[in-house]
Amino acid sequence: MALYLSRFSYTPETWARLAGNPEDRRTAAGAYIESVGGSLHGFWYAFGTHDGYTLWEAPDHVSMATVAIALSSGGAIRSLETTVLLTVEETLDALRRVGQVQYRPPGS
Repeated sequence: MALYLSRFSYTPETWARLAGNPEDRRTAAGAYIESVGGSLHGFWYAFGTHDGYTLWEAPDHVSMATVAIALSSGGAIRSLETTVLLTVEETLDALRRVGQVQYRPPGS
């Protein structure tokens, strides 16, 4: 299974609802990813560009995209960015295979 790092920001209305009725959103986030056969490895709030970060594991990209689309279409999240994370082993495999690509820089 692949790992995914998501960065999200709530809408001001969502923050207002949470301030009026605080809840631990890890439970909901875990249920969303479990519905597609994955798991939630972490959930953090932050200061800065993004309001929070999640670390998910999903069986495939389509499963993760399904959750991301569901979250994005619900109206509570202002922005959601998801990055596929590679293991060190996967990166080493990619590095070993770089020579198979006969890349030529533009204009050379």
